[in-house]
Amino acid sequence: MSVPESELEDLRYDEEAALRLLRDGRLEVAGRLVEATNMTLYCGVTLAGRSAACVYKPVRGERPLWDFPDGTLAAREVAAYEVSRATGWQIVPPTVYREGPFGPGMCQLWIDTDQEIDLMSLIRSRHPALRKMAVFDAIVNNADRKGGHLLPLPDGATIYGVDHGVCFSADDKLRTVLWQWRGKPLPREAVGVLAKLERELESGALGRRLRELLTLAEVEATWTRVRRLLDTGVHPYPSEDWPAVPWPPI
Repeated sequence: MSVPESELEDLRYDEEAALRLLRDGRLEVAGRLVEATNMTLYCGVTLAGRSAACVYKPVRGERPLWDFPDGTLAAREVAAYEVSRATGWQIVPPTVYREGPFGPGMCQLWIDTDQEIDLMSLIRSRHPALRKMAVFDAIVNNADRKGGHLLPLPDGATIYGVDHGVCFSADDKLRTVLWQWRGKPLPREAVGVLAKLERELESGALGRRLRELLTLAEVEATWTRVRRLLDTGVHPYPSEDWPAVPWPPI
């Protein structure tokens, strides 16, 4: 299936249109991404003459994990998008929870990347988009930020992050390849965003939405992590009780 680049560009900048297409469009499976751990299907989605490529991960295709409840990964992916959207940082592509050919699951807009980018060089860089992602990962407690989960765009400025099924544990599980800012003061913009998130999690729409997708303990732990970042004012350090870098790192 081929999707015009111009249409993908339109959808990236019109989130409401992308979400409507992903949520209500007709979903057709075109193939499977065989390198993925869980069932990950490459699909086309069409609605009212508009179409796009997307990724569909049905709940029934999730592999059981010892440290995350069965059948919850798709909802965690959607929760990560909701936090990303609340930050305004455009980290996670538009993502919804919907019915599909293999039952309920997450559906996410497909992002075409710059294939010329060397991921090892990228993850060692101090790209401003990666610094925002490092803060985002600390918020959502990402237990698996690999280099292969980074999607750099040809514009050189935008880097999306994907595969957020193992986020939001109530226990500290941050594992990432983005430790280059550990202990450094948080940027002023990040502090402002964190203050907004704290309010939204406590009594706003974000908190209400996350309580639909996560357990109450996980939502409260997310608020606690935001509060901790505000109190310390610095990027977190690696844990001494948990492997700091996922394996393999790419």
